Amino acid sequence: MQVDAVAGGTIRNRFRVTSGSCLDCAGDVAGTLGRLPGVRAVDVLAAAGIVLVDHDGTVTAEQVQREAAGLGLALAPAGATAAGTTTAIEPGAASQAAPAERPWWRQPKILALVGGALLLLVALAADKLLGARTPATALYLATVAVAGFYPARSALASLRRRQLTITTLLVVATAGAVALGVVGEGAILVVVFSVGEILEDYASDRARGSIRALMALAPPVALRLAPDGTTSSVRVEELMPGERVVVRPGERIPTDGLVVAGASAVDQSPVTGESVPVEMTPGSAVFGGTVNGTGALTVEVTKEYADTTLARIIREVEEAQASRGQAQRFADRFGAVYTPAMFVLAIAVATVPPLLGGDLREWLYRGLVVLTVSCSCALVISVPVSVVAGITRAARDGILIKGGVHLERLGSIRAVAFDKTGTLTRGRPELTDVVPLDGRSADEVLRLAAAVEAASEHPLAGAVLGAAADRSIAVTPGTDLRAMPGTGVEATVGGERLFVGRTGGVPAAALDGKAAETLARLEAEGKTAVVLAGPGGPIALLAVADRVRDGTSDIVAVLRRLGIRHTLMLTGDNERTAAAIARSVGLDGWRAGLLPEDKTVAVASLQAEYGPIAMVGDGVNDAPALAAADVGVAMG
Repeated sequence: MQVDAVAGGTIRNRFRVTSGSCLDCAGDVAGTLGRLPGVRAVDVLAAAGIVLVDHDGTVTAEQVQREAAGLGLALAPAGATAAGTTTAIEPGAASQAAPAERPWWRQPKILALVGGALLLLVALAADKLLGARTPATALYLATVAVAGFYPARSALASLRRRQLTITTLLVVATAGAVALGVVGEGAILVVVFSVGEILEDYASDRARGSIRALMALAPPVALRLAPDGTTSSVRVEELMPGERVVVRPGERIPTDGLVVAGASAVDQSPVTGESVPVEMTPGSAVFGGTVNGTGALTVEVTKEYADTTLARIIREVEEAQASRGQAQRFADRFGAVYTPAMFVLAIAVATVPPLLGGDLREWLYRGLVVLTVSCSCALVISVPVSVVAGITRAARDGILIKGGVHLERLGSIRAVAFDKTGTLTRGRPELTDVVPLDGRSADEVLRLAAAVEAASEHPLAGAVLGAAADRSIAVTPGTDLRAMPGTGVEATVGGERLFVGRTGGVPAAALDGKAAETLARLEAEGKTAVVLAGPGGPIALLAVADRVRDGTSDIVAVLRRLGIRHTLMLTGDNERTAAAIARSVGLDGWRAGLLPEDKTVAVASLQAEYGPIAMVGDGVNDAPALAAADVGVAMG
């Protein structure tokens, strides 16, 4: 079992939140867990739903979970698939599978809210429509008991820790309302507050969904190859460097490694953003989470799972989402004094005027009003109307804005960075050029190439066949197909043996003069060129590329008119393709060959140079950069 160790003999353990919304009270969580003997530091990654506990090795999982439960927070040890590391405290507990996380709408709190809301509606009907005060009062009290159960439990836990929280304000205000005989107002307060809590749970669940999506990329098991040639299924976390795994066609590669046998085209777009699948042969490096093509591969593991590229992406997303802006840090400091101050103010309002001759009942009621109003931070009705209108208007245009803060930040953006594949481009290879070399027509050349590729499962074959279908060209599949991994494919078409593949598959001397110039031009435009050749030499050149989305250049021009001073492309694709795409859409610059962590570094450098920056992307490889940017814009 793996232990995530940091400097000074400190052990770091990760816990995943399975229920509860107290992560927004990160200071309470960190403060409570930090008082456990042996705990050295606690870090709450609120958006990711992860709690990190650094300790000296004496802390047990049960201790951490028990303390968190007092805050209304259910934690489970996070395995490697959840956070890139396994939990190593208390071997018995760590080896147990974490309970499945229930969606927000199946949490017990929402069931309590629904029950309380139904009781409140019946109570209001009995009170306001029928005038049945006694039954209405009983129903109001039942509403308080049902809807207020979880807030009351949280408030009592806070009092046991000698802390005052927003739920404490709520419970005191509700109890005071009941004592003064205004039970209906107390019931309404509890239900409305609980609505705010449920919406908070929903928002937290949506945020944690991005981490779950990343986790789903890695297959849970791998097919390990033993030295005697037998295979067995093992958890990906158990794979160690030097071991070998078998990856069958169409499967996701379980971990980072080197190909030692087999050949296939691997779709690396989830990690690198490369639009065209990459040919893998013995000696090629592969990433966990990428998708194998049509050939079987034997891969030698080079990294423990916690150090793989995908695990690092997950950690970077967690940490980037956890970073707080200046306003959030101010809110944390403000919250530490806000709740006690509200209690002091409410007590002063309730006691000082009666000492000076005021009516005791009236001023007690006003003191409760102070407590009630101070609970309003949990109510979404306090969101400014202008922000709600902006978010609603964007939603009608197909744009989902996940909160008013992001809408506000957009106004300060001065630079925009774009991913390439699937963002500026369509994300799939298409045939762009057919250049005959021996006098045949373009349609005839395309018919021959499609006949050769008809029985092939290579991704580039789809581009050729798609172009033939678009032109309504009838294609008869060739015979005696022979695939040459890493080079191309050949087949017999109409009695002629034809080859389609890399230009390296034909003699260099055959591509002289005009053909060589055409090949250089196509590659300079960022296109992938293949050659159709017969027994007599090259017949045609065909170029495949990931096309730019329609209207991309216009969008870049509009951004400039809106005050964006710098536009840039960040891509994992090669330099030549990146340069061609960036120039074609009018961007100011580009950075090519970037891995996910490189994109995050690039975003940080752009922030230092230009100030607030927006990152636009669509793939998993963009997730850390999207989270690190001031505003992340996810396509699709």
